Amino acid sequence: MAVKIRNIKKLQFLRSIKIYIFLIVFIVGLISCNVMRHAILQDYEQRAVSLRISDVQAQLNILANHLITYRYLQDTSSQVINAELSLLSNLYDGRVLIINNDLKVVKDTYGISEGKIFISEEVIRCFKGSNTSQYDSENGYIEMTIPIMEVMEETDTFPEQTSIARGVMLTSVSTDYIAQTMEILNRKAVVLEIIVIMAIFAVSVLASYVLVRPFGKITDALSQVKEGYTSDPINVPDCLETENIGEAFNQVLGRMKVLDDSRREFVSNVSHELKTPITSIKVLADSLRGQENVPIELYQEFMEDIAAEIDRENEIINNLLTLSRMDRTAVDLNIDQVDVNMLVELIMKRLSAIAIKKDVELVYESIRPVVAEIDEVKISLVITNLIENAIKYNKEHGWVKVTLDADHQFFTIEVADSGIGIPRESIEHIYERFYRVDKSHSREVEGTGLGLAITRSAILMHRGSIKAESEEGEGTTFTVKIPLTYISVS
Repeated sequence: MAVKIRNIKKLQFLRSIKIYIFLIVFIVGLISCNVMRHAILQDYEQRAVSLRISDVQAQLNILANHLITYRYLQDTSSQVINAELSLLSNLYDGRVLIINNDLKVVKDTYGISEGKIFISEEVIRCFKGSNTSQYDSENGYIEMTIPIMEVMEETDTFPEQTSIARGVMLTSVSTDYIAQTMEILNRKAVVLEIIVIMAIFAVSVLASYVLVRPFGKITDALSQVKEGYTSDPINVPDCLETENIGEAFNQVLGRMKVLDDSRREFVSNVSHELKTPITSIKVLADSLRGQENVPIELYQEFMEDIAAEIDRENEIINNLLTLSRMDRTAVDLNIDQVDVNMLVELIMKRLSAIAIKKDVELVYESIRPVVAEIDEVKISLVITNLIENAIKYNKEHGWVKVTLDADHQFFTIEVADSGIGIPRESIEHIYERFYRVDKSHSREVEGTGLGLAITRSAILMHRGSIKAESEEGEGTTFTVKIPLTYISVS
């Protein structure tokens, strides 16, 4: 088991970005060194061969003129030419063949092919006046052909001066010294390459450490959060990417702190909201129990109060259960084609009694007929909560206006009122569970403080949005936007 864990840790180490950076820098440097070494050696080889060819061709052109001058193609006994041929052969460690226009070898410095017929493509091309050269790197020699040209004097037949190829010199020149020089250069280059590779290795290690170090700061901060410690915002300005990650981390951390504070406040509010009805029930029950011969009227009054507190407790629990079900990602919606105009009208009729009691005027404006794919029960809950809140938190002789509109993608419900309004700093918190804008005033209004939280959850389940705009003392407008066609996300 221990061996298996060690093997897993080794594999995890190999997956480290530090290893990736080291390998990339090191391999790129290694390849660059090799490419540079081969490019330099190849460039030297080409230049050395080109210089060798140019040097030998110059000597051969001079010798070709001497061959014509001494008529060596007709008589090979000239000691001067033979000495020059021998000197040229020894100087370039090569072999020289002189071929006449009958393709017969009249002179071979190696003394092997004299008197033989020699036919090759290079020789034929050379008789046509073209010099040829070919480098054979594997066997280590350069083969060249030089035409032996005789200049003809002007005659009646040839009024212009012309040159005629009387023969060809085929020369093979050794390139051993080029190979030896390249070998020396290669050894020196290898030594230099090893030094450079060692430097690249050090740079790769340093680069991998420097580039990964900012991620270590982020990892440490995440570890502190994982362990339960509150981490301070981090600043990693080493590079743009780490700076962006640091900013994202700080945003997530801020969100986590807000959620943690919200969770604590939620637990406190739940405890308080659930405890308040129970405390009232206990006080009423203790009052009844502590009195003898309680009048039936007082008894009935207390029992009505107890029943009301029980109903309040039941409403809080039911709302909490509703929110809990909506928080699950796998909640099923009963999607159906619903006439939204008819739905809003029914809800407003149902709430008209509350509006009359509060002396609030209800106004409904339907811009166009709207049919949408929605869960009728949950959207009814959304509309009911918004209109009911608008009535409850309104002023005397106030009004509530509901507007229904749609485009080709969404339908919009706008609920505006002339109520007490919401402070600007409280708007972003109104969807939190049990949040009250003015707790002292909110206690006078019946409710559990969960309505807008349930409303928002139901809207989000439909992939919709809700927005609140308000001026304190002047009223509030809620705008709900929901797709006409429900899109299920697996």
